[in-house]
Amino acid sequence: MVPRCQVEVLYFAKSAEITGIRSETISVPQEIKALQLWNEIETRHPRLADVRNQVIFAVRQEYVELGDQLLLLQSGDEIAIIPPISGG
Repeated sequence: MVPRCQVEVLYFAKSAEITGIRSETISVPQEIKALQLWNEIETRHPRLADVRNQVIFAVRQEYVELGDQLLLLQSGDEIAIIPPISGG
């Protein structure tokens, strides 16, 4: 069985509006693929599915593609759901 850890999920802009919170601590496997991590978060807040393709996902302040990338998480890591940065 894969050990679990406590990570803090930070919600910004539209994702904060959808969830009604700015942050929460959740328990996830220490070894998890990026897409599985998103799915864990989306399970808690199903309406996030509406913005899945419109947000940037960051783990420990590094952007992560929602795919098969394996993440090695530690307790206290920050996961951020950020709106896309618009340029001009």
